[in-house]
Amino acid sequence: MGWTEIRHPFHPLRGQRFQVLKARRIAGIDTLLLRELDYGSFSIAREWTDWADPSAYDSLDLPTRRLDADSLFELAALLERLTDPEQKG
Repeated sequence: MGWTEIRHPFHPLRGQRFQVLKARRIAGIDTLLLRELDYGSFSIAREWTDWADPSAYDSLDLPTRRLDADSLFELAALLERLTDPEQKG
């Protein structure tokens, strides 16, 4: 049936391509059965691959905002406190 790439931003196999063995609908979700050479086959939601409709990632509600400068300064201060040996109990 072709090949697909996993595109879900948090999937551990993101960016890897797999052979598609079958497309099917399970519990109302379009899924793809993929072939992995070392471990066999596995299923994944179609919307998590490059076979998804272009609007599929809109439904994930992922934040599009980047950290602002104040948030980065707070993060830097927190890391400094966590790594400062005098601050540790």
